[in-house]
Amino acid sequence: MMRSISVTRAALLLAVLLGLPGATALARGINQTPDAFIQETFPRPPKPKVIWLTGDLKKEIEKILQHPYAKLRVKYWKKGDKSAWVLDEIGKEKPITVGVIINDGKIASLRVLAFRESRGWEVEQPFFTRQFTQAGLRKDNRLDRNIDGITGATLSVRALKKLARMALLLDQNIRK
Repeated sequence: MMRSISVTRAALLLAVLLGLPGATALARGINQTPDAFIQETFPRPPKPKVIWLTGDLKKEIEKILQHPYAKLRVKYWKKGDKSAWVLDEIGKEKPITVGVIINDGKIASLRVLAFRESRGWEVEQPFFTRQFTQAGLRKDNRLDRNIDGITGATLSVRALKKLARMALLLDQNIRK
């Protein structure tokens, strides 16, 4: 089965493969600002709140990420059973910014807002991010489903899986 990618991405991939100057720099960029993501999620956005990363929560996040998280607190938006999170994780060398919407303890949507790496951009594509829809968190803080990887994008795939787990864990903690 052939997966479709945008004409722009196909042209960019061809430019990268041909080694055209500056092509890899174009592969990186902002897909959507965090503000636009929140506005799309909540047409009348609630005021942002913060959750402090302390104690057991901090330790669990460090286990998920396999390193300390760079921030002491995380901003989120919540209305009813729906929460929205904007989180960052390093792929290979640069941060990947992801927006995660959780509804009633399951991922409703996961979107790459900014991708800054020179490789692995396929994780931005809907064919990949759709795998996270309706994923939940098991008791061991693992996703309750398998996420298929992408050859050549292993570190980007890992980063998105970690951020999905982190968002679900944070959501669990604000619902307690």
